[in-house]
Amino acid sequence: MCAGDIITDHQAATTCRRLKIVFNQTLGVADGVSGWAKQGIDSGHYARKLMKNSADAVVALKGTDGNPIGDPERILQEAFSNTTGVQGASTACIVSHNDGVLRAANVGDSGFMVFRDGKMMYKSQTQQRRFNCPYQLGNHSSCDRPDSAIQMEVTVMVDDLVVLGTDGLLDNMHVEEIEKIIAMTMVAKAEREGKTVEEKLAREIAEAAYYKSLDKYGDCPFVRASLLEGKHHKGGKVDDITVVVGRIIQNYDLQIKINSDQKSTPE
Repeated sequence: MCAGDIITDHQAATTCRRLKIVFNQTLGVADGVSGWAKQGIDSGHYARKLMKNSADAVVALKGTDGNPIGDPERILQEAFSNTTGVQGASTACIVSHNDGVLRAANVGDSGFMVFRDGKMMYKSQTQQRRFNCPYQLGNHSSCDRPDSAIQMEVTVMVDDLVVLGTDGLLDNMHVEEIEKIIAMTMVAKAEREGKTVEEKLAREIAEAAYYKSLDKYGDCPFVRASLLEGKHHKGGKVDDITVVVGRIIQNYDLQIKINSDQKSTPE
């Protein structure tokens, strides 16, 4: 799988609380839960260490043939076990591809979608205890553990697109808006700009989500979800946004190209 990724941050880059992994078979995102800031805790530290340990687990966990096992549940469990001595909490979504099957483990309100021929054919489930209160991994007694993760398997085909993102993406962008971006982002255009189509898609999807988050009167999934809960949130949800886009290029291995960008935007 080829991949491109981008992070936008509504806070200063030094307080960025999301991180991602783009590594051989495996893609992942973590999003530090901002509610802990009320207790003076920066959950970004936990999210960063969790993803660093996830990347280490991808390398360490190998099958009898010496190749990475690509098991998101085990990767997340190993990473969680090694993320000690850090306060805060984080959501996490890890996906791995092998032999035409995409496997995923998701804790909280990050997630992924699979697009085929420009149309969404699968969207992962998210976990919330109540509106805008996601499941979250952490070392505190009130936090969840990796065995709480929703586990998923999706059969994929060559050229399927995997769009992985934090809630800053999922709360601001409707599926049909992402489909429109995919339809408009041609390979030739991406190549002219010196980027792969995956890099171009990740940037355009993230930027669209960012501008929608600043729209004080626009419609978005978060607005509709708030209405179902009897709340009346108006406009986009200002949040950090992480997007990783991967494309299935063969059904027995993954190939990754990485482009990372980060920008700081005002509250």
